[in-house]
Amino acid sequence: MRFERREQTPAALTVLAPLAAILTALLMAGILIAIAGANPVQAYWLILDGAFGSRLGITETLTRATPLILTGLAAAVAFRAKLWNIGGEGQFYLGALAVSAFGLIPAIAGAPAIVTIIACLIAGAVAGAMLLLVPVALKLRFGVDEVVTTLLLNFIVILFVSMMIEGPLRDPLAFGWPQSVPIPDSASLPRLLERSRLHAGLLIAVALAVAIWWIQTRTVFGLRARATGLNARAAAFAGVPLGRTLMLVAAMSGGLAGLAGAIEVMGVKGYVTTDLSPNYGYSGIVIAMLANRHPIGVIAAALFTAVMFVGADSMSRALGIPSYIADVTVALSLLTMLVAIFLTQYRVRP
Repeated sequence: MRFERREQTPAALTVLAPLAAILTALLMAGILIAIAGANPVQAYWLILDGAFGSRLGITETLTRATPLILTGLAAAVAFRAKLWNIGGEGQFYLGALAVSAFGLIPAIAGAPAIVTIIACLIAGAVAGAMLLLVPVALKLRFGVDEVVTTLLLNFIVILFVSMMIEGPLRDPLAFGWPQSVPIPDSASLPRLLERSRLHAGLLIAVALAVAIWWIQTRTVFGLRARATGLNARAAAFAGVPLGRTLMLVAAMSGGLAGLAGAIEVMGVKGYVTTDLSPNYGYSGIVIAMLANRHPIGVIAAALFTAVMFVGADSMSRALGIPSYIADVTVALSLLTMLVAIFLTQYRVRP
């Protein structure tokens, strides 16, 4: 047997391969659920019911999906250009911290709500972008592997956040609990539904996914970024400015991850803690691959991941199965998706 690269991938295969990958992952996770002594069909039904069976479940699922869309977009944008951004977690936290610090400026806190919100969103995006520009500059100037630098920066940033919320940004009214001062009320994102945590950040995330799809398919910069990812040497030979393109991709990718942190603070928490993110940055990598790096696909992949995480909690309480089955299912989905992507690009020959 040998693998032969396809000259052209059929449209039907492009659509069916991801669906087959998800179904395969669910079947494999179902075996583990059965071993744990529960009915897989009942378990999956309880997951869906927990995520969509009530007003609370729906709003919590969409709230959880919001930062996942943004971190998924951050990874997808970078990976499309073969820029391996593994630092989404650090960029997320630095964006969140920037909002907390920026909100303390009297001129910002006292401005109209729309001005404060826009200024804080920009601050979070700029902080995330600046964090990724450093590893990319090192890559371009000295050939330093961005996988290592972006990964290690995650731990440095979290330690920096811990220092700040226990020092200059510590909330004196938190009774000793390490958290930042809360953002001003004018910086809080408006709620989409009363008596829920669902906020306008969801609309921002979806709009950005559509905008990035348009940029990648309809602009010169999008064409250059895609060409760089396909073959950097050929792109340079064709006149693509690799350094400038990668720096712009880095600014976009880091900005999206930083924006995710900013929106999580402005829409949900209201302050920064070291447990603000349940690995949103790392989950974004999985989501980008599940979506095959497609911006619109990121929305569906983030929603699937949010359903698993939110629904698994209610399923765990009902059946006594650890909620970590959601992490296992998402991980299996990534593995099967990688196989599906490979099979869309290659055919098996005897």
